[in-house]
Amino acid sequence: MNALPIADHWFERRTIDDSITLLWEPYVIALMRCNIWHITGRDRDLVIDTGMGLMSLSDELADLVGKTVTAVATHGHDDHIGGHHEFDDVVVHPREAPLLLDPPISSLVPREAWGDDVVDSLEAAGYPMPEPYFVTALPAGVAVDSFHQQPVARVRHIDEGDEIDLGDRCFQVLHLPGHSPGSIGLWEERTGTLFSGDAIYDGPLLDELPESSISDYCATMDRLLTLPIQVVHGGHDPSFGRDRLRELAGAYLSRRRSR
Repeated sequence: MNALPIADHWFERRTIDDSITLLWEPYVIALMRCNIWHITGRDRDLVIDTGMGLMSLSDELADLVGKTVTAVATHGHDDHIGGHHEFDDVVVHPREAPLLLDPPISSLVPREAWGDDVVDSLEAAGYPMPEPYFVTALPAGVAVDSFHQQPVARVRHIDEGDEIDLGDRCFQVLHLPGHSPGSIGLWEERTGTLFSGDAIYDGPLLDELPESSISDYCATMDRLLTLPIQVVHGGHDPSFGRDRLRELAGAYLSRRRSR
């Protein structure tokens, strides 16, 4: 395999509004490049998902964070949990918690990390992986053959109906299974804002992973269509509004329920 170049920076960011910042890892391949959300609150800050964990997210957030941080995992897949070990207050649905306490990924080579069957199914779903690694560059000091994700020391469980209160913003936990059994979203009814994780985003949705459930995913889409959502900040790809949500959910339901 080819040697990887050294990246001169690891994270990029974009300010969404006065309280929301989007961060991402530009040298991570598209499939694994999750959206990392930072929300500033009056009493505490919120981080939703943490990327691959190749570089310190807490260091990257140092200029944004001045108070206690709650780090949420929308689910336990590799691309969303790599930096959670850096935070003292980590919350996750109980069905996803084992993946944070003992993260499975210990290789940057997809077929070594997951096996041929999983990689082949992901490519068939719309995520080609021509690169030999999960990344196209490495941070200085990180070696391909020594990378492994770090476990979280402890987690708090959250489930349907729980709230995460930042003082001036309050998010309700929605259990949105399908992509994974314990997938959650964070819903702010006052503003119509949903942080959806991988329950819905504007790209190929993955519902045939080993623990996915198409029937649960259909029920989740039905539920999302009933909520007065104005904006969705997903686990991947650009954010979108209510009309696009209806298009994406409707297309998914039409495709899966017509089989």
